[in-house]
Amino acid sequence: MELYKENELKIYNSLTKTKEVFTPVNEGYVGMYVCGPTVYSNAHLGNIRTFMFFDVVFRYLLHLGYKVRYVRNITDAGHLENDADEGEDRIAKKARLEQIEPMEVVQRYTVDFHNVLSKYNFLPPSIEPTATGHIVEQIEMIKEIIEKGFAYEVNGSVYFDVVAYNKDNNYGILSGRNIEDAIHNTRTLDGQSDKKNPQDFALWKKADDRHIMRWPSPWSDGFPGWHLECSVMSTKYLGEKFDIHGGGMDLKFPHHECEIAQSKCCSGKDPVNYWMHTNMLLLNSQKMAKSTGNFILPNEILTGENKILSKAFSASVVRFFIMQANYRSILDFSSDALEASEKGYNKLMEAISSMEQIVSSGSSSVDISGWRAKCYDAMNDDFNTPILVAHLFDGVKMINQLKDKKETITKEDLTILKDTMNAFVYDVLGLLNDAKEESSAKIDGVVELLIKLRKDARENKDWALSDQIRDELAELGVQLKDGREGTTYTIN
Repeated sequence: MELYKENELKIYNSLTKTKEVFTPVNEGYVGMYVCGPTVYSNAHLGNIRTFMFFDVVFRYLLHLGYKVRYVRNITDAGHLENDADEGEDRIAKKARLEQIEPMEVVQRYTVDFHNVLSKYNFLPPSIEPTATGHIVEQIEMIKEIIEKGFAYEVNGSVYFDVVAYNKDNNYGILSGRNIEDAIHNTRTLDGQSDKKNPQDFALWKKADDRHIMRWPSPWSDGFPGWHLECSVMSTKYLGEKFDIHGGGMDLKFPHHECEIAQSKCCSGKDPVNYWMHTNMLLLNSQKMAKSTGNFILPNEILTGENKILSKAFSASVVRFFIMQANYRSILDFSSDALEASEKGYNKLMEAISSMEQIVSSGSSSVDISGWRAKCYDAMNDDFNTPILVAHLFDGVKMINQLKDKKETITKEDLTILKDTMNAFVYDVLGLLNDAKEESSAKIDGVVELLIKLRKDARENKDWALSDQIRDELAELGVQLKDGREGTTYTIN
């Protein structure tokens, strides 16, 4: 039986501001959409925190036995400066400053984004669509919104009519803002007078002569509004109503609010059952942001080439640090905090590696089933990773007591202990045993050195030494195989 059938998962829904029992639209299947990066620069660690949390959500849903379609988009057009309806496209601006094509900017930072996520052991999403790959669908959605009376065209641009929508709907249902307060930007902007109401937002913008990224449409050569792409792609790949939509708390308004309005006026349905939002990551008690220069890149943590940390840290230590805080809580990143997490991480990995030393007995003096249930209870309570980590350290304490023969455990319970630790640490939290990998790399280095010494012995016709190296390695479980390309080995 799938684990989800015996686990009641509760999710904090940003829409209702309460924890709700998770019931998917289709039993056994989960549709999840997470707003991805705008690829005009390197993603900083604050951005990565959001994606890391939803990676854990994805992992846990898979662990429970759900079939999950996880969609995370790439914004490669339409995201204007300051999240406003005027100004320059962020990608086009970067391309102009560097005198390269916009798609070169997109390619560079998309590749960097994927490389970073790979280093931090992220699972890839099921689908990763792009805004530019769905221009046709966005134009079609705009047509439908206009036909239903919720949008209007002015001078080649198309705007969503928030006041018209709000007559029978609630624009502000997610963020809790009143329509009078829901003004994107109070400054006087070029084209502001084109809008019927200051709250209205762009579905399509006519491109001026300087705008590089542009596509033909029934209204003008232009580009889609930033909010539109997510409504289009979530609907296309997950349907008019799906289970989970996630993103950073900063996207709640206006981005997600606009998504709800766009989608609902087309389908007549509330598009998402559970909205989830992650909180900010601070750096030395200040908001992490590129605009202020107070940020650190994920690669800089791994290399140690930064002015913030005392040394380099592994990706798994960073993951472990982030998982020690609830995703809805503000988390303060600092060198001291990472060093403390590294100690805890090493303790956890040392315990897991030592589980093979435990000898089973005829009875258990430890409550393994109760401990396992607590681990699931933590994750079932809105993916509460800090509580899960606390229970994992209860497991560490048990492991050490069992090794020291202060407690006893049956063979069956020992299997449950091992399986549960491995499942939550590796499969759900996505940690890797970096210490184990480092040790393995050292072993590889020693074997390669012995192979070189054996090669030198053979070239010097010292067959006795050559055979001795081969035979003694074999006794240790290292099998050498000589071939045309040189000597290779396997470790049994």
